Amino acid sequence: MASDHIVKSFDDQLKRLENLIAEMGGLAEVQLAGAIEAMGKRDLERAADVTASDQRIDDLEALVDQEAIALLALRQPMAKDLREIVGALKAASMLERIGDYAKNVAKRTAALVEMQPVPSAQTVLRLGILAQEMIKDVLDAYIARDADKADLVRQRDKELDALYTSIFRELLTYMMEDPRSITACTHLLFIAKNIERIGDHATNIAEVVGFLVYGRNATDQRPKEDVSSFTVVQS
Repeated sequence: MASDHIVKSFDDQLKRLENLIAEMGGLAEVQLAGAIEAMGKRDLERAADVTASDQRIDDLEALVDQEAIALLALRQPMAKDLREIVGALKAASMLERIGDYAKNVAKRTAALVEMQPVPSAQTVLRLGILAQEMIKDVLDAYIARDADKADLVRQRDKELDALYTSIFRELLTYMMEDPRSITACTHLLFIAKNIERIGDHATNIAEVVGFLVYGRNATDQRPKEDVSSFTVVQS
């Protein structure tokens, strides 16, 4: 009976860890949605709310760290149980970064509101919506331990990269054609890059799901379509 109690207690602790990740994921999703909405509506108040609420995600990451370290020290887990704890640590770190990037988008939005709108902002919104979809799907895959759904998220990263590269070219062209747009376009470039990085972290979480299900890291090359580093715009 004592053994059964120990096993149930361990299962409860693992479940708490999963619940913390689910809460973090939900908050990160809300953060990103709020940041994208604030940019689309040029809403200073909404942007400020997103910036202020980031602390809760940071606090939850600290809780995940504490719970995971305690489990590792006291339970000395092996095999699947060990993967669950390591996976939670990895996912929490990535979700915290997603929250940070969403906060950065909100901060840049506050600056953009003071300037004339740039047409490319609508394309950046599309990029944000695509990243939102990736975050939602990868969180669903993590909770369900659905490796196939996670792999679909991983494959979508190239779509987000391609759109980001297109935005990069478009904004460079605007800046060359109209120097008055340089400040606004620069803020949009940073926003787009933050969103592209959010897509990368969603892809990282997808790979964590594969690790949890199969017990190994992905061996194939991650599909990438971000060629902004090699982009040249002719004047």
